[in-house]
Amino acid sequence: MKRRDLLRHLERHGCQFLREGGAHTVYVNRAVAKATTIPRHNEIDEHLARRICKDLEVPKP
Repeated sequence: MKRRDLLRHLERHGCQFLREGGAHTVYVNRAVAKATTIPRHNEIDEHLARRICKDLEVPKP
């Protein structure tokens, strides 16, 4: 899955950008007080995308 598509999906479900790290971006879902990192690759593996959504408690893409 494309990284930008995953970020759009997360933002549609209430997640917000928190900060940039060295090789990752940190997103947070303040409604459930959860945060996770997203690697800065153009393509993100489907299993990793599902895990990120699970960590942030949003529906799977």
